[in-house]
Amino acid sequence: MSWLAGDWTHLGEVAGKAALMYVTAMGALRAGERRTLAQWTIVDSVAAVAVGAIVGRTAIASNQSFATGAVALVTLVVMHRVVSGLRSQPLFRRLTDHRIRVLVAHGQVRRHQLMICGLTESDLLAQLRQRGVFDLSDVRFVLYEAKGGLTVLCGARSATEPPELPELVRAGLREAVDAPDGES
Repeated sequence: MSWLAGDWTHLGEVAGKAALMYVTAMGALRAGERRTLAQWTIVDSVAAVAVGAIVGRTAIASNQSFATGAVALVTLVVMHRVVSGLRSQPLFRRLTDHRIRVLVAHGQVRRHQLMICGLTESDLLAQLRQRGVFDLSDVRFVLYEAKGGLTVLCGARSATEPPELPELVRAGLREAVDAPDGES
């Protein structure tokens, strides 16, 4: 039955190391930059995965001490801070960050840019609808930001716009599983 519960004598050690790694991670991340947990970049994602791996491995590996895990964890947090600081340099930022892409220009979807970004037109249209944009002709630009967010710049709406259901709403209704009859 050891495959299920392991060696009961080590469970207290595992719990103790897990608690210590949790406290160490909290302290190290608190000493780091606030943006570590707010606006994630590639650098932040790498740090988060590595921190999780170290905390998890240290907690359950019987051949890894708390001190080894703590040193690795603190080293990663320090490296994250150094690399985050280097991102203020344009040359280094080009190595670590995605470039901004224009996905829509003057109401026209730039499908090649969507493909480069790994997005579909349905992904883009869903994001626009969620932002209250229901007609592509209202959109001057959609920018795909370095951190993965979209910035939508709309032009002025025409006062003579027909009252029919906007194009993007119709597209969404066509894809919806439970769309009202006659609305698509």
